[in-house]
Amino acid sequence: MIITKKALPRRTFLRGIGTTLALPLLDAMVPSMTALAATAARPVRRLGFVYIPMGAHMPKWTPPGEGALGELSPILRPLAKVADQVTVVTNLELKNAYPGTHATSNSSFLSAATAKWTESNDYYLGTTVDQIAAQHMGRETRLPSLELAMDLLTTVGQCDNGYACVYQNNLSWSSPTTPLPAEAHPRVAFERLFGDGGTSAERLAELRKSASLLDWVKEDIVRLQKKLGPGDRGKVNEYLDTVREVERRIQKAEAATADSPLHDLDRPVGVPAAYGDHARLMFDLQVLAMQGDVTRVITFQLARETSNRSYPEIGVTEAHHPLTHNNGNQTMLAKVAQINEFHVGLFAYFLEKLKATPDGDGTLLDHSLYLYGSGMSNGDKHDHVNLPVLVAGGGAGSLKGGRHLRYAQPMPLANLHLSLLDRAGVRLDSFGDSTGRIKEVVEPLPL
Repeated sequence: MIITKKALPRRTFLRGIGTTLALPLLDAMVPSMTALAATAARPVRRLGFVYIPMGAHMPKWTPPGEGALGELSPILRPLAKVADQVTVVTNLELKNAYPGTHATSNSSFLSAATAKWTESNDYYLGTTVDQIAAQHMGRETRLPSLELAMDLLTTVGQCDNGYACVYQNNLSWSSPTTPLPAEAHPRVAFERLFGDGGTSAERLAELRKSASLLDWVKEDIVRLQKKLGPGDRGKVNEYLDTVREVERRIQKAEAATADSPLHDLDRPVGVPAAYGDHARLMFDLQVLAMQGDVTRVITFQLARETSNRSYPEIGVTEAHHPLTHNNGNQTMLAKVAQINEFHVGLFAYFLEKLKATPDGDGTLLDHSLYLYGSGMSNGDKHDHVNLPVLVAGGGAGSLKGGRHLRYAQPMPLANLHLSLLDRAGVRLDSFGDSTGRIKEVVEPLPL
Protein backbone atom coordinates (compact mmCIF):
# COMPACT_ATOMS: atom_id res chain seq x y z
CA MET A 1 0.00 0.00 0.00
CA ILE A 2 1.34 3.43 -0.96
CA ILE A 3 1.58 5.91 1.92
CA THR A 4 1.45 9.60 1.07
CA LYS A 5 1.63 12.74 3.16
CA LYS A 6 -1.22 14.37 1.31
CA ALA A 7 -4.30 12.28 0.82
CA LEU A 8 -7.51 12.47 -1.14
CA PRO A 9 -10.54 12.99 1.12
CA ARG A 10 -12.52 9.80 1.70
CA ARG A 11 -15.55 11.68 0.44
CA THR A 12 -14.09 12.31 -3.02
CA PHE A 13 -16.59 12.47 -5.91
CA LEU A 14 -16.48 12.62 -9.67
CA ARG A 15 -18.98 15.25 -10.75
CA GLY A 16 -20.79 16.09 -13.96
CA ILE A 17 -24.04 17.80 -14.85
CA GLY A 18 -26.62 16.19 -12.58
CA THR A 19 -24.22 13.43 -11.55
CA THR A 20 -22.24 12.59 -8.41
CA LEU A 21 -20.12 9.44 -8.57
CA ALA A 22 -18.56 8.36 -5.28
CA LEU A 23 -15.27 6.46 -5.32
CA PRO A 24 -14.17 3.26 -3.56
CA LEU A 25 -11.58 3.42 -0.79
CA LEU A 26 -8.20 4.10 -2.42
CA ASP A 27 -4.63 3.94 -1.14
CA ALA A 28 -4.36 7.67 -1.88
CA MET A 29 -7.05 8.30 0.73
CA VAL A 30 -4.75 7.03 3.50
CA PRO A 31 -2.56 9.97 4.59
CA SER A 32 -0.06 8.40 6.96
CA MET A 33 1.02 5.32 8.84
CA THR A 34 -1.01 6.55 11.83
CA ALA A 35 -4.11 6.98 9.71
CA LEU A 36 -3.46 3.63 8.06
CA ALA A 37 -3.46 1.93 11.45
CA ALA A 38 -6.66 3.69 12.40
CA THR A 39 -8.30 2.69 9.09
CA ALA A 40 -7.36 -0.95 9.60
CA ALA A 41 -8.64 -0.89 13.18
CA ARG A 42 -11.88 0.92 12.36
CA PRO A 43 -12.98 -0.05 8.85
CA VAL A 44 -16.33 1.21 7.59
CA ARG A 45 -19.10 -1.11 8.76
CA ARG A 46 -22.21 -1.84 6.73
CA LEU A 47 -25.50 -3.44 7.67
CA GLY A 48 -28.04 -5.01 5.31
CA PHE A 49 -31.25 -7.02 5.42
CA VAL A 50 -32.78 -9.30 2.79
CA TYR A 51 -36.37 -10.49 3.20
CA ILE A 52 -37.92 -13.63 1.71
CA PRO A 53 -41.70 -14.17 1.89
CA MET A 54 -43.79 -17.04 3.22
CA GLY A 55 -41.06 -18.77 5.17
CA ALA A 56 -39.24 -21.86 3.96
CA HIS A 57 -39.46 -25.63 3.85
CA MET A 58 -37.68 -25.92 7.19
CA PRO A 59 -36.61 -29.60 7.02
CA LYS A 60 -34.68 -28.73 3.85
CA TRP A 61 -33.48 -25.38 5.26
CA THR A 62 -32.07 -26.41 8.66
CA PRO A 63 -28.46 -27.71 8.65
CA PRO A 64 -27.74 -30.92 10.57
CA GLY A 65 -26.06 -30.67 13.96
CA GLU A 66 -24.93 -27.47 15.61
CA GLY A 67 -21.74 -25.59 16.35
CA ALA A 68 -19.46 -25.73 13.34
CA LEU A 69 -21.37 -25.35 10.08
CA GLY A 70 -20.12 -28.53 8.47
CA GLU A 71 -22.72 -29.96 6.13
CA LEU A 72 -25.05 -27.47 4.49
CA SER A 73 -28.72 -28.28 4.10
CA PRO A 74 -30.15 -28.71 0.55
CA ILE A 75 -31.60 -25.18 0.47
CA LEU A 76 -28.38 -23.60 1.78
CA ARG A 77 -25.96 -25.46 -0.50
CA PRO A 78 -25.50 -22.47 -2.84
CA LEU A 79 -23.66 -20.77 0.06
CA ALA A 80 -20.81 -23.29 -0.03
CA LYS A 81 -18.19 -20.79 -1.34
CA VAL A 82 -18.91 -18.32 1.47
CA ALA A 83 -19.94 -20.73 4.24
CA ASP A 84 -17.01 -19.65 6.39
CA GLN A 85 -18.72 -16.24 6.71
CA VAL A 86 -22.25 -17.52 7.27
CA THR A 87 -23.97 -18.15 10.60
CA VAL A 88 -27.32 -19.97 10.58
CA VAL A 89 -29.49 -19.21 13.62
CA THR A 90 -32.19 -21.77 14.41
CA ASN A 91 -35.27 -21.33 16.64
CA LEU A 92 -35.78 -17.58 16.54
CA GLU A 93 -39.34 -16.31 16.89
CA LEU A 94 -41.47 -13.22 16.29
CA LYS A 95 -44.18 -13.22 18.97
CA ASN A 96 -45.40 -9.79 17.88
CA ALA A 97 -46.18 -11.10 14.39
CA TYR A 98 -49.14 -13.11 15.68
CA PRO A 99 -52.12 -13.61 15.03
CA GLY A 100 -50.25 -15.08 12.09
CA THR A 101 -50.65 -13.12 8.86
CA HIS A 102 -48.57 -12.27 5.84
CA ALA A 103 -48.85 -8.58 6.64
CA THR A 104 -47.47 -8.98 10.16
CA SER A 105 -44.73 -11.37 9.01
CA ASN A 106 -43.32 -8.62 6.83
CA SER A 107 -43.96 -5.69 9.17
CA SER A 108 -42.59 -7.36 12.30
CA PHE A 109 -39.43 -8.74 10.70
CA LEU A 110 -37.36 -5.59 11.20
CA SER A 111 -39.51 -3.88 13.83
CA ALA A 112 -40.24 -6.74 16.24
CA ALA A 113 -43.39 -4.70 16.90
CA THR A 114 -47.12 -5.38 16.79
CA ALA A 115 -48.85 -3.82 13.81
CA LYS A 116 -52.03 -1.91 14.60
CA TRP A 117 -54.99 -3.77 13.13
CA THR A 118 -56.49 -1.32 10.67
CA GLU A 119 -57.54 -1.11 7.05
CA SER A 120 -57.18 2.68 6.94
CA ASN A 121 -54.34 5.19 7.08
CA ASP A 122 -54.16 5.25 10.88
CA TYR A 123 -51.57 2.46 10.70
CA TYR A 124 -48.98 2.21 13.46
CA LEU A 125 -45.98 -0.09 13.82
CA GLY A 126 -42.52 0.83 15.12
CA THR A 127 -39.17 2.11 13.92
CA THR A 128 -37.35 -0.71 12.16
CA VAL A 129 -33.84 -1.83 13.08
CA ASP A 130 -32.36 -0.66 9.77
CA GLN A 131 -33.59 2.88 10.39
CA ILE A 132 -32.19 2.91 13.91
CA ALA A 133 -28.86 1.91 12.37
CA ALA A 134 -29.25 4.59 9.69
CA GLN A 135 -29.68 7.30 12.32
CA HIS A 136 -26.15 6.51 13.50
CA MET A 137 -24.36 5.00 10.49
CA GLY A 138 -25.90 7.28 7.87
CA ARG A 139 -24.48 10.55 9.14
CA GLU A 140 -21.39 10.34 6.95
CA THR A 141 -22.98 9.05 3.73
CA ARG A 142 -24.97 10.77 1.01
CA LEU A 143 -27.92 8.39 1.53
CA PRO A 144 -28.63 7.41 5.15
CA SER A 145 -30.20 4.19 3.87
CA LEU A 146 -31.34 2.48 0.69
CA GLU A 147 -34.63 0.58 0.39
CA LEU A 148 -34.99 -1.84 -2.53
CA ALA A 149 -37.53 -4.43 -3.64
CA MET A 150 -38.37 -6.64 -6.60
CA ASP A 151 -42.09 -5.97 -7.04
CA LEU A 152 -44.13 -3.04 -8.22
CA LEU A 153 -46.38 -1.92 -5.38
CA THR A 154 -49.88 -1.37 -6.72
CA THR A 155 -52.00 -2.62 -3.81
CA VAL A 156 -53.69 -0.20 -1.41
CA GLY A 157 -56.35 -0.47 1.26
CA GLN A 158 -56.82 -3.83 2.98
CA CYS A 159 -54.55 -6.69 1.93
CA ASP A 160 -54.56 -9.39 4.59
CA ASN A 161 -57.13 -10.19 7.29
CA GLY A 162 -58.02 -6.57 7.94
CA TYR A 163 -54.45 -5.23 7.85
CA ALA A 164 -53.66 -2.28 5.62
CA CYS A 165 -51.51 -3.09 2.58
CA VAL A 166 -48.85 -0.72 3.87
CA TYR A 167 -47.71 -3.43 6.30
CA GLN A 168 -46.69 -5.92 3.63
CA ASN A 169 -45.66 -3.35 1.04
CA ASN A 170 -42.96 -1.77 3.21
CA LEU A 171 -40.13 -3.42 5.07
CA SER A 172 -38.56 -0.24 6.49
CA TRP A 173 -40.21 2.33 8.79
CA SER A 174 -38.40 5.49 9.93
CA SER A 175 -41.03 6.00 12.67
CA PRO A 176 -44.12 4.09 13.82
CA THR A 177 -46.21 6.07 11.34
CA THR A 178 -43.72 6.52 8.46
CA PRO A 179 -43.19 3.58 6.11
CA LEU A 180 -40.39 3.97 3.56
CA PRO A 181 -41.36 2.79 0.06
CA ALA A 182 -38.81 0.56 -1.64
CA GLU A 183 -37.58 1.01 -5.20
CA ALA A 184 -37.87 -1.93 -7.61
CA HIS A 185 -36.77 -0.24 -10.82
CA PRO A 186 -32.99 -0.55 -11.43
CA ARG A 187 -32.86 2.69 -13.43
CA VAL A 188 -34.47 4.72 -10.66
CA ALA A 189 -32.25 3.09 -8.03
CA PHE A 190 -29.19 3.76 -10.22
CA GLU A 191 -30.10 7.44 -10.52
CA ARG A 192 -30.71 7.67 -6.81
CA LEU A 193 -27.18 6.41 -6.20
CA PHE A 194 -25.47 8.58 -8.80
CA GLY A 195 -27.84 11.44 -9.64
CA ASP A 196 -27.27 14.92 -8.25
CA GLY A 197 -29.78 17.70 -8.79
CA GLY A 198 -32.79 18.08 -11.04
CA THR A 199 -35.82 15.86 -11.15
CA SER A 200 -35.62 12.17 -11.93
CA ALA A 201 -37.36 12.80 -15.26
CA GLU A 202 -34.81 15.50 -16.19
CA ARG A 203 -31.86 13.26 -15.34
CA LEU A 204 -33.36 10.37 -17.30
CA ALA A 205 -33.91 12.59 -20.35
CA GLU A 206 -30.30 13.78 -20.23
CA LEU A 207 -28.96 10.26 -19.75
CA ARG A 208 -30.78 9.10 -22.85
CA LYS A 209 -29.01 11.80 -24.85
CA SER A 210 -25.60 10.45 -23.88
CA ALA A 211 -24.11 6.99 -24.07
CA SER A 212 -23.49 6.65 -20.34
CA LEU A 213 -23.52 8.42 -17.00
CA LEU A 214 -19.74 8.09 -17.12
CA ASP A 215 -19.66 10.41 -20.13
CA TRP A 216 -20.72 13.19 -17.78
CA VAL A 217 -17.73 12.72 -15.49
CA LYS A 218 -15.01 11.80 -18.00
CA GLU A 219 -13.13 15.08 -17.47
CA ASP A 220 -13.04 14.47 -13.72
CA ILE A 221 -11.88 10.90 -14.35
CA VAL A 222 -8.93 12.10 -16.43
CA ARG A 223 -7.92 14.65 -13.77
CA LEU A 224 -8.21 12.10 -10.97
CA GLN A 225 -6.19 9.40 -12.74
CA LYS A 226 -3.24 11.81 -13.05
CA LYS A 227 -3.08 12.06 -9.23
CA LEU A 228 -3.18 8.32 -8.55
CA GLY A 229 -0.60 5.58 -8.43
CA PRO A 230 -0.87 2.46 -10.63
CA GLY A 231 -2.70 0.44 -7.96
CA ASP A 232 -5.34 3.09 -7.40
CA ARG A 233 -5.79 3.62 -11.12
CA GLY A 234 -6.55 -0.07 -11.43
CA LYS A 235 -9.10 0.08 -8.61
CA VAL A 236 -10.85 3.09 -10.12
CA ASN A 237 -10.93 1.47 -13.57
CA GLU A 238 -12.42 -1.74 -12.17
CA TYR A 239 -15.06 0.23 -10.27
CA LEU A 240 -15.97 2.33 -13.31
CA ASP A 241 -16.13 -0.81 -15.46
CA THR A 242 -18.65 -2.24 -12.99
CA VAL A 243 -20.72 0.96 -13.07
CA ARG A 244 -20.65 0.88 -16.88
CA GLU A 245 -21.69 -2.80 -17.00
CA VAL A 246 -24.60 -2.29 -14.58
CA GLU A 247 -25.77 0.68 -16.62
CA ARG A 248 -25.48 -1.33 -19.84
CA ARG A 249 -27.69 -4.07 -18.41
CA ILE A 250 -30.27 -1.47 -17.32
CA GLN A 251 -30.27 0.05 -20.80
CA LYS A 252 -30.63 -3.40 -22.39
CA ALA A 253 -33.64 -4.20 -20.20
CA GLU A 254 -35.26 -0.87 -21.06
CA ALA A 255 -34.73 -1.44 -24.78
CA ALA A 256 -36.21 -4.93 -24.59
CA THR A 257 -39.43 -3.66 -23.01
CA ALA A 258 -40.78 -2.35 -26.30
CA ASP A 259 -40.38 -5.80 -27.88
CA SER A 260 -42.16 -7.68 -25.10
CA PRO A 261 -45.84 -8.44 -25.79
CA LEU A 262 -46.52 -9.48 -22.19
CA HIS A 263 -45.65 -7.83 -18.92
CA ASP A 264 -45.35 -9.41 -15.48
CA LEU A 265 -47.77 -7.32 -13.43
CA ASP A 266 -45.46 -7.61 -10.40
CA ARG A 267 -42.49 -6.36 -12.42
CA PRO A 268 -41.94 -2.70 -13.30
CA VAL A 269 -41.73 -1.96 -17.00
CA GLY A 270 -38.14 -1.63 -18.17
CA VAL A 271 -36.49 -4.22 -15.93
CA PRO A 272 -34.95 -7.56 -17.01
CA ALA A 273 -37.61 -10.07 -18.09
CA ALA A 274 -36.17 -12.92 -16.01
CA TYR A 275 -36.59 -12.66 -12.24
CA GLY A 276 -33.04 -13.88 -11.60
CA ASP A 277 -31.52 -11.29 -13.92
CA HIS A 278 -33.52 -8.55 -12.19
CA ALA A 279 -32.49 -9.76 -8.71
CA ARG A 280 -28.80 -9.99 -9.63
CA LEU A 281 -28.95 -6.46 -11.05
CA MET A 282 -30.49 -5.16 -7.81
CA PHE A 283 -27.78 -6.96 -5.82
CA ASP A 284 -25.10 -5.43 -8.07
CA LEU A 285 -26.50 -1.99 -7.31
CA GLN A 286 -26.08 -2.77 -3.60
CA VAL A 287 -22.43 -3.66 -4.20
CA LEU A 288 -21.89 -0.33 -5.95
CA ALA A 289 -23.68 1.55 -3.17
CA MET A 290 -21.37 0.05 -0.56
CA GLN A 291 -18.22 0.19 -2.67
CA GLY A 292 -18.68 3.93 -3.22
CA ASP A 293 -19.82 4.43 0.40
CA VAL A 294 -23.03 6.03 -0.85
CA THR A 295 -24.88 4.31 1.98
CA ARG A 296 -24.05 1.84 4.76
CA VAL A 297 -27.57 0.55 5.47
CA ILE A 298 -29.64 -1.38 2.91
CA THR A 299 -32.89 -3.37 2.93
CA PHE A 300 -34.05 -5.58 0.08
CA GLN A 301 -37.37 -7.40 -0.32
CA LEU A 302 -36.68 -10.37 -2.63
CA ALA A 303 -40.44 -10.87 -3.04
CA ARG A 304 -43.59 -9.67 -1.31
CA GLU A 305 -45.74 -11.70 1.03
CA THR A 306 -48.65 -13.42 -0.80
CA SER A 307 -46.58 -13.19 -3.99
CA ASN A 308 -48.12 -15.16 -6.85
CA ARG A 309 -44.92 -15.00 -8.84
CA SER A 310 -43.90 -18.20 -10.58
CA TYR A 311 -40.32 -19.17 -11.41
CA PRO A 312 -40.28 -20.80 -14.85
CA GLU A 313 -36.53 -20.26 -15.13
CA ILE A 314 -36.05 -23.00 -12.52
CA GLY A 315 -38.97 -25.13 -13.70
CA VAL A 316 -41.57 -23.94 -11.16
CA THR A 317 -44.56 -22.71 -13.16
CA GLU A 318 -46.99 -22.64 -10.24
CA ALA A 319 -47.47 -19.47 -8.17
CA HIS A 320 -45.39 -19.29 -5.00
CA HIS A 321 -48.11 -18.39 -2.49
CA PRO A 322 -50.55 -21.24 -3.35
CA LEU A 323 -47.66 -23.71 -3.23
CA THR A 324 -47.06 -22.83 0.43
CA HIS A 325 -50.65 -23.83 1.29
CA ASN A 326 -49.97 -27.48 0.64
CA ASN A 327 -51.32 -29.43 3.64
CA GLY A 328 -48.08 -31.38 3.66
CA ASN A 329 -48.19 -32.38 -0.02
CA GLN A 330 -44.66 -33.53 -0.76
CA THR A 331 -44.70 -32.51 -4.43
CA MET A 332 -45.72 -28.98 -3.53
CA LEU A 333 -43.22 -28.82 -0.66
CA ALA A 334 -40.43 -29.88 -3.01
CA LYS A 335 -41.29 -26.92 -5.26
CA VAL A 336 -41.32 -24.56 -2.26
CA ALA A 337 -37.84 -25.83 -1.36
CA GLN A 338 -36.77 -25.28 -4.97
CA ILE A 339 -37.89 -21.64 -4.78
CA ASN A 340 -36.14 -21.26 -1.41
CA GLU A 341 -32.89 -22.63 -2.85
CA PHE A 342 -33.18 -20.30 -5.86
CA HIS A 343 -33.53 -17.29 -3.57
CA VAL A 344 -30.54 -18.43 -1.49
CA GLY A 345 -28.55 -18.89 -4.69
CA LEU A 346 -29.19 -15.28 -5.66
CA PHE A 347 -28.06 -14.17 -2.19
CA ALA A 348 -24.95 -16.35 -2.57
CA TYR A 349 -24.19 -14.58 -5.86
CA PHE A 350 -24.28 -11.29 -3.97
CA LEU A 351 -22.07 -12.53 -1.12
CA GLU A 352 -19.51 -13.85 -3.57
CA LYS A 353 -19.45 -10.43 -5.24
CA LEU A 354 -18.85 -8.78 -1.87
CA LYS A 355 -16.08 -11.28 -1.13
CA ALA A 356 -14.40 -10.46 -4.44
CA THR A 357 -14.54 -6.68 -3.90
CA PRO A 358 -11.52 -5.22 -2.02
CA ASP A 359 -12.25 -2.73 0.74
CA GLY A 360 -9.33 -1.31 2.69
CA ASP A 361 -7.40 -4.18 4.28
CA GLY A 362 -10.17 -6.68 3.55
CA THR A 363 -13.24 -7.11 1.38
CA LEU A 364 -16.76 -5.70 1.42
CA LEU A 365 -17.95 -9.02 2.86
CA ASP A 366 -15.38 -8.79 5.66
CA HIS A 367 -16.72 -5.37 6.62
CA SER A 368 -20.45 -6.03 6.25
CA LEU A 369 -23.23 -7.83 8.09
CA TYR A 370 -26.30 -9.03 6.20
CA LEU A 371 -29.31 -10.67 7.80
CA TYR A 372 -31.28 -12.92 5.43
CA GLY A 373 -34.60 -14.49 6.33
CA SER A 374 -38.35 -14.36 6.77
CA GLY A 375 -40.88 -13.34 9.39
CA MET A 376 -42.76 -16.59 8.77
CA SER A 377 -41.60 -20.16 9.16
CA ASN A 378 -44.20 -22.61 7.83
CA GLY A 379 -46.20 -20.87 5.10
CA ASP A 380 -49.02 -23.39 5.45
CA LYS A 381 -49.48 -22.70 9.17
CA HIS A 382 -48.56 -18.99 9.14
CA ASP A 383 -46.44 -19.50 12.25
CA HIS A 384 -43.66 -17.24 13.49
CA VAL A 385 -41.39 -19.59 15.44
CA ASN A 386 -38.26 -21.37 14.18
CA LEU A 387 -37.77 -18.77 11.48
CA PRO A 388 -35.43 -19.31 8.52
CA VAL A 389 -32.65 -16.84 9.40
CA LEU A 390 -28.96 -16.55 8.70
CA VAL A 391 -26.30 -13.84 9.08
CA ALA A 392 -23.49 -13.35 6.56
CA GLY A 393 -20.34 -11.25 6.69
CA GLY A 394 -17.46 -10.56 9.02
CA GLY A 395 -18.75 -7.40 10.66
CA ALA A 396 -15.31 -5.75 10.33
CA GLY A 397 -13.69 -8.61 12.22
CA SER A 398 -16.34 -8.76 14.92
CA LEU A 399 -18.33 -11.84 13.87
CA LYS A 400 -17.18 -15.40 13.40
CA GLY A 401 -18.88 -17.34 10.59
CA GLY A 402 -19.07 -21.01 9.68
CA ARG A 403 -21.48 -21.74 12.55
CA HIS A 404 -24.92 -23.12 13.23
CA LEU A 405 -26.44 -21.65 16.40
CA ARG A 406 -29.34 -23.86 17.47
CA TYR A 407 -31.37 -22.88 20.55
CA ALA A 408 -33.40 -25.37 22.59
CA GLN A 409 -36.01 -22.74 23.45
CA PRO A 410 -37.38 -20.08 21.11
CA MET A 411 -35.41 -16.83 21.25
CA PRO A 412 -36.77 -13.44 20.14
CA LEU A 413 -35.53 -12.33 16.73
CA ALA A 414 -35.18 -8.93 18.41
CA ASN A 415 -32.22 -10.36 20.38
CA LEU A 416 -30.39 -10.90 17.11
CA HIS A 417 -31.28 -7.40 15.89
CA LEU A 418 -29.93 -5.93 19.12
CA SER A 419 -26.74 -7.97 18.77
CA LEU A 420 -26.18 -6.97 15.15
CA LEU A 421 -26.61 -3.30 16.07
CA ASP A 422 -23.85 -3.85 18.63
CA ARG A 423 -21.57 -5.32 15.97
CA ALA A 424 -22.31 -2.32 13.74
CA GLY A 425 -21.34 0.10 16.51
CA VAL A 426 -24.88 1.11 17.51
CA ARG A 427 -25.60 0.53 21.19
CA LEU A 428 -29.17 0.18 22.52
CA ASP A 429 -30.43 -1.10 25.84
CA SER A 430 -33.31 -2.97 24.22
CA PHE A 431 -35.21 -3.34 20.97
CA GLY A 432 -38.77 -4.53 20.39
CA ASP A 433 -39.47 -7.54 22.58
CA SER A 434 -35.80 -8.35 23.16
CA THR A 435 -34.81 -10.19 26.31
CA GLY A 436 -31.07 -9.70 25.92
CA ARG A 437 -28.24 -10.20 23.48
CA ILE A 438 -27.01 -13.34 21.73
CA LYS A 439 -23.66 -13.92 23.39
CA GLU A 440 -22.25 -15.85 20.42
CA VAL A 441 -22.79 -12.71 18.33
CA VAL A 442 -21.81 -9.92 20.70
CA GLU A 443 -18.77 -11.47 22.41
CA PRO A 444 -15.48 -10.38 20.82
CA LEU A 445 -13.73 -12.89 18.60
CA PRO A 446 -10.71 -14.63 20.15
CA LEU A 447 -7.41 -13.16 18.98
